[in-house]
Amino acid sequence: MELFEEKFKEAMISKVPLLNRITHYIVRRKGKQMRPMFVFLVAKMVSDGKFDERTYRGASVIELIHTATLVHDDVVDDSNRRRGFFSLNALWKNKIAVLVGDFLLSKGLLLSIDNDDFDILKLISVAVREMSEGELLQIEKARKLDITEDIYFNIIRQKTATLIAACCGIGAASVGSDDDEVEKMRKFGELIGIAFQIKDDLFDYSDEKIGKPTGIDIKEQKMTLPLIYVLNNCEASEKKWLINSVKKHNKDKKRVKEVIAFVKQKGGIEYTTSKMEEYQQQALEILDAYPTSEYKESLVKMVNYVIERKI
Repeated sequence: MELFEEKFKEAMISKVPLLNRITHYIVRRKGKQMRPMFVFLVAKMVSDGKFDERTYRGASVIELIHTATLVHDDVVDDSNRRRGFFSLNALWKNKIAVLVGDFLLSKGLLLSIDNDDFDILKLISVAVREMSEGELLQIEKARKLDITEDIYFNIIRQKTATLIAACCGIGAASVGSDDDEVEKMRKFGELIGIAFQIKDDLFDYSDEKIGKPTGIDIKEQKMTLPLIYVLNNCEASEKKWLINSVKKHNKDKKRVKEVIAFVKQKGGIEYTTSKMEEYQQQALEILDAYPTSEYKESLVKMVNYVIERKI
C-alpha cells in the first residue's frame, strides 16, 4: 500500500501548479482505501502471491476514477465536507471541482490506454456507466417513492457495488486470469458491494454514534431497504402515513424518530440484516473454492469487516 501511494501520487502529476496543489490535498485526505486493497488481495490470491506493475496500474486507475466520482458527487450534492475535510467545491468552488474531477477521470483512462491495459479499461468504464445509471435511477424513483425491492437492489448494484466489483475483476485481470475467473471475482466484489450498502442503510436506524446522524437518509428522502420492506408489508393506512412522513415531514425530528421506531417495530431491521448476511455468505462461498492462503484469509476478513464495521 505504501508503494501504491507513491505510484498513485505520480499518476496525478500535472504541469498546472493549481492542479498539483489540489491533488496534493486529495492525497492527504484519503479514506479507508478498501478499493486498492481489494485489487491487490484478489490479484495475489488468484496468482499465488505474484503480481507486477499492471496490478499497481489497475489499483491506481480505480482510485483515480473513484476520486473523480467523489469530487463530482460533492458538487451534485452541494456537500461541504468529505471524510472530515472540506470538500473541493467548498474550498475551490464548483467550476474548479468539476474540472478536477474531469482531469482525474482522463488521467485514469490514459493510464490504461498508454499501457495497452484495455481489459482493465473496459472493466472500469462499465463501472462508471453503471454508477451514473444507478444514481439517475435513484433520483427518478425517489420523486415518487415507488421503489420495489428489485429496483432497490438494481440501484445499489449499479451505484455502489459496481465499483468494488471492478476492483476485484481488475485484480484478477491484472495477473492474466482467464475471462471466467475475472467474472467470478467481479461477482465476488459485487456481492460485497451490495452487503456494504445494506450495512450503510442499517446505520440510519442505529443507536450508536457513527459518522452520520441517525435518520439522515429519511431526511434526504432516500429509500433504504428497511423502509422499503416495511412499506411493502404494512397496512394501507400505515403506508400512507409513512410516505407522507418521508415526503412532507422529513425535516421534523420528532416525526423522523417516529418513522425509525415504526420501521424497527415492523421487523425492517431484522429483515435487512438477514439480507445483508445472505450476500456475505454468497461472497464467502466464492472464496471457498480457492486454496488457503494469507491473501484469501485477508479477503475473508474484509468481507466480515463490511458486515461488522461501526462506521
